[in-house]
Amino acid sequence: MVNRIILNETSYFGRGSRQKLASEIKSRGFHRILLVTDKTLYESKLVNKVTRVLEHNTIGYYMFDGVKPNPTVKNVQDGLLMANINNVDCIVAVGGGSVIDTAKAISIIMTNPEFNDVVSLDGVADTKNKGLPLIALPTTSGTAAEVTINYVITDEARTKKMVCVDTHDIPVVAIIDPDLMDEMPQKLAASTGMDALTHAMEGYITKAAWFIPDMFHINAMALIYKNLEKAANEKDKVAIEKMAYAQYIAGMGFSNVGLGIVHSMAHSLGAYFDTPHGIANAILLPYVMKFNGKVCPQLFRNMGFALGIDMTDTTDEVAVEKVVEAIQTLSKKLNIPQTLKEVGITEEMIPTLAKQAINDACTPGNPREVTVDDIIKIYKEAY
Repeated sequence: MVNRIILNETSYFGRGSRQKLASEIKSRGFHRILLVTDKTLYESKLVNKVTRVLEHNTIGYYMFDGVKPNPTVKNVQDGLLMANINNVDCIVAVGGGSVIDTAKAISIIMTNPEFNDVVSLDGVADTKNKGLPLIALPTTSGTAAEVTINYVITDEARTKKMVCVDTHDIPVVAIIDPDLMDEMPQKLAASTGMDALTHAMEGYITKAAWFIPDMFHINAMALIYKNLEKAANEKDKVAIEKMAYAQYIAGMGFSNVGLGIVHSMAHSLGAYFDTPHGIANAILLPYVMKFNGKVCPQLFRNMGFALGIDMTDTTDEVAVEKVVEAIQTLSKKLNIPQTLKEVGITEEMIPTLAKQAINDACTPGNPREVTVDDIIKIYKEAY
């Protein structure tokens, strides 16, 4: 069997690593920069930590701050228009997964204009060219969009979250600077951290899993479980730094093996109810893990050991229960909603959500075969 791993060309890690942005831009000969971010980051002045680096090194840029959470086709088209008008030769994305995903879509269409309707990028698009060079600086500890070959865009016309998979979209440079993550509100730090934990756990048990991504996933989930509460609730700077690295490590794994139905089901919630992705994952994760534990209990033992849980002489059922309980306990400590009802999901929509989830790009990777009825049952358990 042949396995493939695709990672960034270059990545920088550590506090202050954003200073490397200027030398990367200059050494690569870029001159016309589109800086992609969102209004919240722009108005909070966090993005200034990056723009000051550009300005200090006399690097000009055009600002696009029109990205919204769960970014839409229109967000991409608006950013694409600005990129084309200004004939940019590099994109710098400063933000969370929504910002970096939007930047990826803009990057791809800039060099593959036949996909300018955006919706044709859904799934595995047959693009011919690498995207316009993209440098990503994440401000959250969750999505790992800076190291993955995936991005997610909402098609509001079809009420669908498009999971786009393209080896041409990966940023040429990723800069993981924990200084950009210190100011995350508790709710955002908690939800994005649970997103990262979901990546590690789902990636570890997916059908395509193999030993090199397994190493990433096991180490990522151990780091997240140990540091997320301190990072989100106590703003411990050491824990924040470890979370920054943990989410990247998880991305190194799942980007190369796929995910499962936690993400399929979360995508439906985002498409229909605009549910924050990390919150959706956090609510669904224990229920899906319990469902999947029936087919891979030994992997749950391994995960339990990674989390520091005593798994000695446990039955298969108890091994799964202990891991699920650990997830739920962490989520409660982070003050994350525990039910779908709490975040405004209506019960009558569950069949519609399930029909979309079964056709999501992440569903085939789930370790246990799943039907629409199975997904309906899981949604109802989480309701």
